[in-house]
Amino acid sequence: MIDASHALGRAIAPFRAEISALRPSGSQIVEAHAHLGRDEDGRSLTPDELRRMLDADDVGHAVVFPLHDPERDPAYSLPNDRVLAWAGESEGRFTPFARLDPGQNPIAEAERCLERGARGIKLHPRAQSFAFADGVADDIFALAEQAGVPILIHAGRGMPPIADGLSDVALRYPGAPLILAHAAIADQGVLTTRLAGHPAVLYDTSCFSPFDILGLLARAPAERIVYASDPPYGRPLTGLYLILRCAAAAGLDQQTLDLVLGGTMDRLLGGRPLVEPTAPRRSDPVTVSGRLARVVAYGAMTFGGLLAGNLESARGPLDLMAAAARDPEADGVGPALERISETLEAVAAIIDDPDMQWPAFGLMHMCLSLAATELAITS
Repeated sequence: MIDASHALGRAIAPFRAEISALRPSGSQIVEAHAHLGRDEDGRSLTPDELRRMLDADDVGHAVVFPLHDPERDPAYSLPNDRVLAWAGESEGRFTPFARLDPGQNPIAEAERCLERGARGIKLHPRAQSFAFADGVADDIFALAEQAGVPILIHAGRGMPPIADGLSDVALRYPGAPLILAHAAIADQGVLTTRLAGHPAVLYDTSCFSPFDILGLLARAPAERIVYASDPPYGRPLTGLYLILRCAAAAGLDQQTLDLVLGGTMDRLLGGRPLVEPTAPRRSDPVTVSGRLARVVAYGAMTFGGLLAGNLESARGPLDLMAAAARDPEADGVGPALERISETLEAVAAIIDDPDMQWPAFGLMHMCLSLAATELAITS
């Protein structure tokens, strides 16, 4: 374990140093998407664990809500009570959202939680098995509009197309601010098109692929994009590296980057008007080194095996990812290839340790963020 921890620390250090260099001086960071409690998939996160994650990368504040808790019936009341209590003990560091199940008396639960200090609502259509087109969420949107609180919606992997039903209800209740999680990858193209005129739809950046964030920056105003990392499934370290690299590739100025990192969420949570949106900051084409594109391709294949919990199926593409980074003719991307190669050596050293597989996952994630954005930043 000592050797693995040492390898992990050495590998993380240059990424953390780069985060410090890319982050605007004095910026206040708000984590827009964090879970607390237990999930029936075995994941869990305590308030102290989340605080340590935030402290490690100087993240000042977090929006928190329950996981898919085994004790969620009825109506998520017990997990919501826990999160409300933890937020109350956080000295203002955690802002609680109430998680609702549209099939279990959601309006009464939302009203109860809002009266007790909840500042928003979390909906998860996959976990709660509902569709916006069925009309089951309309009353929730109406309540959010009346109360002036945001609704954060899972819009990531594992979802069928959701854009039409979600867009319809969102446009019926435009006074309900929205945070579409995971860069809205479940239907990013349609959602960003249909909701382009919505006055307060935000997109959080808690996702895996840097190309999803680069694509979002070409489709949505930067003033409507907010940093998030999705603990316990992601980490502030990897989420910050992802958005800071993509923001640099898109050429965001420091004032706009301040909004992405926390300014926009601070305004939303404080009930203040959002900054007026501008046109998307980048065009659709992505400039990528062919050598680094090979790293990204094999890295994506590696992630597939890891997400499926099959380490053996991830080994082959991980070896190819490492091989792609060992290129004697670097064609201008030598420093990136060298750092990726050194990082993947650390991954190989720790990945067999069950306690180190998620840190190894995070190292690979940062390698992909580096590879996908290097040429756009340096050219």
